[in-house]
This record gives sequence, C-alpha cells and structure tokens, in this order.
Amino acid sequence: MESRRTVLKYLTGAMGASACGLDALKSFAQQMNNQSKKPNIVCVVGEGLRWDELTSTGNKLVQTPNLDRIGQEGCTFRNAFVVNALCLPSRATFLTGMYSHTTGAVSNVEGKIPARFPLVSDLLQKAGYETAFLGKSHIAGALMDHYWDYYFGFVGQADYYRPRITEGIRGKYGPAKTYEDEYVDTLLTRKAIEWLKEERTKPFCIFLWFYAPHAPFYRPKDMVNDFNGVQIPKPTTFDEDLNGYPGKPRAVADADNKIGYSEVYSDDPRSLEELVKDHYAGVQDNDRNVGAIWKELERQKIVSDTAVLLSSDHGFFLGEHHLYDKRLMYEPSIRVPMIVALPGQVKGGTKSDEMVLNLDLAPTILEIAGLPVPGEMQGKSLLPLAEGKANVSWRKDWLYEYYEYPGFENVRPCRGVRTDRYKLIHFFIEPQEFELYDLQADPNEMNNLYGKPGYEELTAHLKERLAALRAETQDNYQYKPTGIPLRPGVAAQTESDLVKHPQ
Repeated sequence: MESRRTVLKYLTGAMGASACGLDALKSFAQQMNNQSKKPNIVCVVGEGLRWDELTSTGNKLVQTPNLDRIGQEGCTFRNAFVVNALCLPSRATFLTGMYSHTTGAVSNVEGKIPARFPLVSDLLQKAGYETAFLGKSHIAGALMDHYWDYYFGFVGQADYYRPRITEGIRGKYGPAKTYEDEYVDTLLTRKAIEWLKEERTKPFCIFLWFYAPHAPFYRPKDMVNDFNGVQIPKPTTFDEDLNGYPGKPRAVADADNKIGYSEVYSDDPRSLEELVKDHYAGVQDNDRNVGAIWKELERQKIVSDTAVLLSSDHGFFLGEHHLYDKRLMYEPSIRVPMIVALPGQVKGGTKSDEMVLNLDLAPTILEIAGLPVPGEMQGKSLLPLAEGKANVSWRKDWLYEYYEYPGFENVRPCRGVRTDRYKLIHFFIEPQEFELYDLQADPNEMNNLYGKPGYEELTAHLKERLAALRAETQDNYQYKPTGIPLRPGVAAQTESDLVKHPQ
C-alpha cells in the first residue's frame, strides 16, 4: 500500500516538473529494485565451537567481539543442538537439512552424501547465487563432486602450518597443494576475502568452515602465550571418573575420551588447563578471522545486504565428566551456537529459547534467499522465530543419534530424545544401557534416574517418544560396525580415504 501511494505521489506531483518527476521515478525504481534484491549470505561454521565460548553467551575468559556482533545484529538461539555430535555427520546435516540415518552419512568414515540429496549450495546455485566453500568439509569427496564458483578446501584433518588444500574455480579443480608457514584458518580467511573482492553481478553465498580449535590444538604463532597465568576453573563434574562414574552406564565409564590418561592417535590432551587454553586460543582466532570478513563487508558497503549465520559442527567437552571431544549425548557435546543476522528482517539483539537444530540451517538459508524449502528436508527455517512471529508452532522434543563404533574414542552407539526438561539416552547394542536426566533439577547430568522408583511413567513416555521420533523421521537405519580400530597401530580405513584428489 505504501508503495502504491508513493507511485501515485510521483505520478501526480511530477506533472509540472517532468525532469524532476523522471528523476524521482528512476530513484523509486532503484529503491524497489534494491528492496527485492536477494541478500548475500555468509555461513560460518566452527569446529567444536561451544555455545558458551562467546563473550555474549557469558564466557568471562575469551574475547569474541566479532562473533558477538552477529548476535548484536541478529537473533541468538540459546538452545541450539546437533542431532549427531560428530564432524562429518553434522556437516552433512548442515548442508542437506537431513538426519544422518536419512543420508547414510553416519560416521567420519561412512561419509558419502548420495546424489539424490541436493546440498543447499546446489539449490542456491540454480537460483542464481554464486557459491564458495572454504575450509573443512569432512564429507566424502570433500564436496568436489558439486559445483562451486570458488572452492578452497580439504576433507578432514589439516596440518595447521602445512595444510594440503585443493583449489577450484567454477567447478574445475586443480591438484592438492601444500601451503607453507601460514596458519590454516588465516589462509582460509585470506582466500575468502580475495574471492569476496571479485566483481560480480549476482548475490553470493560463502561457506567459511574453520579448522581450529581441532586436535592436536596447534595455536597461531602470535597466540602461543595467550591465557598464560589465567586460572581455569575445574568443572564441578571433573572428578566423576575417580569414583567410577556412579550410576552411569559402563558405556560412559569405558569411553576413551578422558583428559590426561587416554591417548588416541595425536588426540591426547594431557591436562584440563592445556585443553581449555588451547581451545580458547582457537576460538579467539576464529573471532579475528570473522572480524576480517566484517571489515571486507564494510569496505564494500554491503553489510546491510548480507545475512551472516554462525554455528558449529558440535560442542566440545572441556573437562565436564572428565571428558574431552564430543559424541556422547551430554549437553557440552550436543549444544552449539546458532546465530542468524538478517538486516531489515531480524531485529538486532533478539533472543529465542526454542530448541533449534543443525537440521534447520539449510531451510533457513533457503528462506533467506527467498527459495522454497524442499518437502524432504527434515529441518525447519528459523526465520519465523528470529523475526519474533507469534504463534509459531515449534518442536517440543527431538531425536539424537550416534553410530561411530568401534571408533577412535570408544564411544558406544546411542540414540536419545531430549525435551525442554528431560533427556533419555539409549545405548542400544548389547549390553543395552540407559540414562535419564531431569535437566531442570540436574543440569550437570550427574544423577541418572533410569530405573529409580517414581520414574516409571516418565521413562515409558520418553521411550514412546523416541520410537515415535524415529518413525516420524523414517529412521530405518541398521547399525553396523565402522571398522575403525580402537587403538593406534591397527590398519583400517581412515578419513584420508574419503577423498580422491584430482591427478
């Protein structure tokens, strides 16, 4: 209506001054053009970035002004989770909006996304976007079986100071090349900015997926002494292992992802202090790289035309339950940041407490781009929540799954259901074991209520919901052992086998 009134004003008010009227009409047409222009999209995904490692989410030890800015200009989802806390499955979910059991990308070595599942980048490409991917994909083929206007990536592990990376332009990929003496994420960001500087007539979507802070936790050279002298508080659950994990399944007690006395290849943090400080240094490096992206958007004066999204492939244990890594269905492992900034549509500083999932990122990107969300996608766009729309129907519970076993950290496969208050975890291979937690009364997940008197009805209800969620998501996946050795020195398929570099 406002647009019609404006047109009428131009058409009737400019009759006596045709030149001015034509200029006004031209100005109006340009304004309408800009309003209908599709936004650019920057999608940043961290490697094990925890939801609480940002200054804006309460961390007092790290400084993350550039990551915080995304929330200041958009919506922070305070209850965001991944449906499989492992690198490859989660990244596949980000790109497809599908569960691991749907695509079959269920572990770090069973990582092929079948061609019948389009990536969100494929859909953007068809709709006229230029697309770029930079960083760690971890997916079989390293995403090089898809078209990218620009590609600068690797499949899984990277040498921090001598990364071997494949570069591609407009779907043509060269041989992998070793880059010397430049920290891997600094290199990724430099290449991202070089691509952003190119002239273009189309909107762009760039996926910048960092590597730090991934084991073995090498730091940037100028950060090697950061956090020196800073006291790292010990989690209240840190000494749980000393008592044999009372009340918890053997699946938890026997897992290898323990700080200080478990060594799995090069992934062997020797102390809580070492692990946390190295992790924080990686987060702060993420922050300054995102700052470089903000600076380039500002230089081009396109901040107001660009959506920025932040998330992570999983959380990370920093000593809770004496653990590191992820995989288990405890909160530090499954919770991630999820922040969406969309100028003109999402009010800055907005917060949402609904439970959102990495399943929701692909549908959200599509809606930002003004594209329909395929009915097959199992996630939901976050935009209605981010925009604060009333009466939005949202999920009340959700399904978790983990399948990589035998595997590097010796974590047995499990499924689970999480509601806003309760969590049921089922280690489903023999001997079957369960955990049940009241997250309101026991946020640290210390008191396993499974099998205790008075919880029979709740347990039955959650088991019913677990079965129902599997049915709703067409979960017919049949677990099979991965073939990964439990200990070093045993030949087996590794993630390096997931990609064949062009000759």
